[in-house]
Formats: sequence, structure tokens, C-alpha cells
Amino acid sequence: MPQIFHRSTNTLSKASIFGGVFLLMGALWLILEFNRSPWYTQAGVAVSQPIPFSHAHHVGGMGIDCRYCHTSVERSAFAGIPPTKTCMNCHAQIWKDSSTLEPVRASFRDGKSIEWNRVHVLADFVYFDHSAHVNKGIGCSTCHGRVDRMPLMWKQNSLQMEWCLECHREPERFVRPKDQVFNIAYEPPANQRELGRKLVEEYHLRPRTSCSACHR
Repeated sequence: MPQIFHRSTNTLSKASIFGGVFLLMGALWLILEFNRSPWYTQAGVAVSQPIPFSHAHHVGGMGIDCRYCHTSVERSAFAGIPPTKTCMNCHAQIWKDSSTLEPVRASFRDGKSIEWNRVHVLADFVYFDHSAHVNKGIGCSTCHGRVDRMPLMWKQNSLQMEWCLECHREPERFVRPKDQVFNIAYEPPANQRELGRKLVEEYHLRPRTSCSACHR
């Protein structure tokens, strides 16, 4: 029986199979890189707000402690968004006639909350407890970055699962003394791992990496 396909067809078939495998692997790599990219995670992208609140001015310039506005961060899963009354504690006297702050005064007069745009948004199936972290030596700037340098707030990190696991698997790289948790300018010392291992034992840190730790 005469040969139907030319002998070179075998070579072409093998090349096509290998080419398809490499193409598939390349496509998966591109998807993973896109999933980690700032374009997708929005890390480093400033979020516009109804009022141009500047952490750089209030935290960096005025030295206001995180807990003054985020009052529940040490005892609740949520750091909390300050009510308008907190703003008016100062702005009833400072810049009290500024047109920029009219929405704040209107909110205070009408009793209607300002609709701030969320910057750090987790999926509905992810559980995160602020108090569990700050009370175990994880600083604000570890996750949120140097907010004292942010005129408008942006997300410093991706908040993706691999980023969370990086800390849970090696907490000694990130834990700091508890009296430095709210020090936004804190810099890890040269012996961070050595210090971190001591703090992990002292604070009885046993971060979980099982699925149920965060997916509840």
C-alpha cells in the first residue's frame, strides 16, 4: 500500500506537539504574571476620594497616630473608618471656612456619612483580623507601607494569597517589637531575623497556613 503522508509529517507532528506544550506553558506564565502585575492588583495606584485627605499631611506632617482615626484596630477585625466628628475635632477650628472641607461640614451638619472609596479590599471569602496582627507585633507599615508619604492613599502591596503566606511562613522576617507597631517610620534592623526569631517565641506566634485560617 502506498504511503499516504510524507515522511516529514512525523517531524512536523512532533514539532507541533512540543510547540503546543511550550505555547501553553507560555500562556500560563503570562496569566500568572498579569495576575501579579500592578495593573491587575492596583498596587501603587492612588485612589481618588470625595475629599482629598492626605495621610502625608496628617500622619507625616502633623504626627497624628494611626489609632486616633482608626480607633478599633487593636480590638476588632476592622481598623475602622473615622466618623465625621473625628475630623471636626480639629476642623471646627482649623480651616473651618475652607471650601475643600465643605463636604465634611455638610456631613457633620446632616449626620450623613462621607462615602469614602475603599483602598484595601479583600474578597468576600477572605477573613482578616487587624487586632490579631497588631497585637502580635505586625506593624501598620508592614502591610500599608509608608502612609506618611502618601498624599492620596494607595495600596502598597498586592494583598494576594502568596503575599500573605510569605509572612505566615516566615514571621521572623516581619515581626517587630510591640511598642513599634504604630511607628510608621520603623525600619527593620540589620539583625531582623535574629530579633524576629526571639519575638516569635516571646509573642507565641504560630501563624497558620492552612486554607481554613483565612477562608472561613
